[in-house]
Amino acid sequence: MNIVREFIRFSRLHTIIGTTLSIVVLYLLALSFSGYENLHLPELALTLLSCLGANIYIVGLNQITDVEIDRINKPWLPLASGAFSMRTGYWLIGVSVLVSLGIAAWFGRYLLLTVLLSLALGTAYSLPPFRLKRFHFWAAFCIIAVRGVIVNLFLFLHFHFLINGLQQIPPVIRLLTVTIFVYSIVIAWFKDIPDMEGDRRHRIQTFSLQLGARNVFRIGNILMLGLYLCLIFLPFYIEMSLHSGLFAGAHIILSALFAIAGYRVRLQEPASVRQYYQFFWVLFFLEYVTFAVAV
Repeated sequence: MNIVREFIRFSRLHTIIGTTLSIVVLYLLALSFSGYENLHLPELALTLLSCLGANIYIVGLNQITDVEIDRINKPWLPLASGAFSMRTGYWLIGVSVLVSLGIAAWFGRYLLLTVLLSLALGTAYSLPPFRLKRFHFWAAFCIIAVRGVIVNLFLFLHFHFLINGLQQIPPVIRLLTVTIFVYSIVIAWFKDIPDMEGDRRHRIQTFSLQLGARNVFRIGNILMLGLYLCLIFLPFYIEMSLHSGLFAGAHIILSALFAIAGYRVRLQEPASVRQYYQFFWVLFFLEYVTFAVAV
């Protein structure tokens, strides 16, 4: 059981849930255009396995390269705590990336493009000579590009072509992509706020260190509230093939939860900010659920 628990920590559970949920929702959205004539469950399972393999490689590589920083910021992670050896870490990411690439190469086209681009950005994010996480713009770019654009557009095309033989992006998928794009910007900013001490010691120039935690927090909150307002009113003015009332009502609730959580956070306490960041991932999960239900 200890090995399972440490593997879950190594895999960064919130990213695994986010990846799984995004894939399932994109699959359901593509399936909705077919009238549910063929569920294509084996294809869904293999796609999920490939993407989770890429996910584990990316977060695992980041832990391997950041083990000294994690001993300050996240000492509970298995490499930082010593629960896993560095050799184990290398084995885990090696097997994960081989599984991911093998399945993606078999499917070809859009899934392979999704995996290759995600792996390339994930590697450049952590490894020298690029190590893009040192620069707040490029660090955010990697997260935004993968979560906000690559996953939503190319995985939908993967399922849409597989199920329906079509290669087009409906308006609702464009709206989903823009929505997750904004979420990804804020995730990229907020994730560094509770880790400022370790980043400062190792000269990782995050947005929070350059601009200040309070300013980053304020800008992120304004951006999210602006997004929620757009999502509440936009479906009533543009045809999106979704239930406008349900969609708007859900985003009124999400915006209220976001505002309440932001009001309660204490920026001077890393534990409070970390809890708020985890809750923001819950909102990220609920966003995908909202789109799936409304469509």
